[in-house]
Amino acid sequence: MFIDHATIQIKAGDGGNGCLAFRREKFVPRGGPSGGDGGHGGHVFVRSTVHLNTLLPFRYKRHFKGGRGRHGEGSNRHGRNGQDTVIEVPVGTLIYHAGSDQLLFDLDEADRQVCVAHGGRGGRGNAAFATSTNQAPRRIEEGKPGEEAHLRLELKVLADVGLVGFPNAGKSTLISRLSAARPKIADYPFTTLTPNLGVVEYHDYSSFVMADIPGLIGGAHQGSGLGDQFLRHVERSRLLVHLIDVSQAGQPDPVEAFRTINRELELYDSQMLKKPMLVVASKIDSADPQRLQRLEEFCRRRSLPLEAISAVSGKGLQRMKDSIAAHLKKADREKETAS
Repeated sequence: MFIDHATIQIKAGDGGNGCLAFRREKFVPRGGPSGGDGGHGGHVFVRSTVHLNTLLPFRYKRHFKGGRGRHGEGSNRHGRNGQDTVIEVPVGTLIYHAGSDQLLFDLDEADRQVCVAHGGRGGRGNAAFATSTNQAPRRIEEGKPGEEAHLRLELKVLADVGLVGFPNAGKSTLISRLSAARPKIADYPFTTLTPNLGVVEYHDYSSFVMADIPGLIGGAHQGSGLGDQFLRHVERSRLLVHLIDVSQAGQPDPVEAFRTINRELELYDSQMLKKPMLVVASKIDSADPQRLQRLEEFCRRRSLPLEAISAVSGKGLQRMKDSIAAHLKKADREKETAS
């Protein structure tokens, strides 16, 4: 099950109390205060890992605590520090304060670890307060409480290529042909209810990650269909691939379909339209020549790259993969030049 939202309650460990003790032994000429300090409370960390791709574990466990520091003891023995707690999340997880839009951390790299709650400091024992004028202090400190917080986790998958288009445009069939992903495929709208990720291999043993986003329709930003709840998963994509059905039974008009999807992307986030785009005409094995021609003319006027494929027969798939790879390499070069 794919879960991309979760809320958790965290509590770092409390610090241990300092000890009030005095040492007086027969063969120890100088006794005096011997109360040790309390141990520090354990921190709570969040670490990103490639071994998870959903926030499903947080549906069953939502409370996390750091270990409590032990109290100090006599004979100047310090309490043991509390054990740290590490919470693992998928790469691409954003951490917010629950109930607000304040972004705390963006774990967009593997094995990145951040501290989300600091453990409480251990209290000092009476030995720490001994001075030349106060050689038998009876003062100690209690341990400080650990930090606690209510956090909201949001997952944005890290994919190089984001597939967008109307329901039944052929996105799931395409990603199943290009990768080992096996999404549900059927001949009715909204078959795909969650994003699917697939690793696509091409020449020289290289690969890129493609994300199949559930179908969009007009008014998605207002909640129509599945709404725009999954568009966050293409925000990090370096290339958008518009899959447009040009078959005889395909609806609506291919040019209008492209405009509708772009309008929904812009209403969600205007920065989306600044991403490189590749238009892909799908189902050309049963294409309506007039629909395909209108799309070709539209892309020519807008200087948009266009590829024509059939995911069922495999026609045009290799050329499309080469085109995607070329766009990604160009984006990498531009990024290196800019930096």
